[in-house]
Amino acid sequence: MNMKRLQKSMERLQMPGHDFDANELTSLLKELLKVDKRWVPDGDGYSLYIRPTVIATHPYLGLAAPTQLLLYIITSPVGPYYPTGFKPIALWASNKFLRAWPGGTGGTKLVALKPQAYAVEKGYSQVLWLFNDEVTEVGSMNVFFVMKDEKNGVETLVTPPLDRGDILPGVTRDSILQLARTRTSLRVEERFPTISELIDASKEGRLVEAFGAGTAAVVTPIEKIHFEGKDININATGKWTQKFWDDLTRIQYGHQDGPEGWSIKV
Repeated sequence: MNMKRLQKSMERLQMPGHDFDANELTSLLKELLKVDKRWVPDGDGYSLYIRPTVIATHPYLGLAAPTQLLLYIITSPVGPYYPTGFKPIALWASNKFLRAWPGGTGGTKLVALKPQAYAVEKGYSQVLWLFNDEVTEVGSMNVFFVMKDEKNGVETLVTPPLDRGDILPGVTRDSILQLARTRTSLRVEERFPTISELIDASKEGRLVEAFGAGTAAVVTPIEKIHFEGKDININATGKWTQKFWDDLTRIQYGHQDGPEGWSIKV
């Protein structure tokens, strides 16, 4: 799935060669990891970060698709994504800035930095991106909410869908959805929650928990969302957030079996 996402991003950005042989690149990656094996750190929360990258290398600038590309892979030993480790974060919700829009490039790995700096200045860890009233993503991660159905109280995992092109098709996102559907009692809904819905659910005691998910952070609990001068306080760390963190990290470190095809031995 990682290779498919790279191919999709290249195609969206008009990069030739987006139909590269994914199996061949995976084979090359295995050889690279053998060379870099001494850089793999020990300990839970530490790993060798792998980042496939594509840049244009043609010798001119212009408003046209590139004719020459360089595809390469960066590896780097990394520790916990947040300095606080697996601890809840507070978010600043913004409808002043837009991360992406329907039909744009939100489904590719392109991010905005200025709003993030603005959130940090105000004492928050990340931006919760809004599109009008709709909640889309948190920072450069996908976002999930567990809410109780207002009619029957069923706990439901809600995350924005991919169909309009402004949400990143994260591999961790897909992994969580697979685990939720096959290994939990949660009902799963791929739809856009709204900030108004979250405010109402919080007031009514139906907002159970929330978390962000991405490659580097894996799963990050959310304890508060600030919006228009008021805080939405959320229970953190919730049992589902903890479960997804535990299951994903155990699978990543080989302590627990994941679904078929999730892990590749080098």
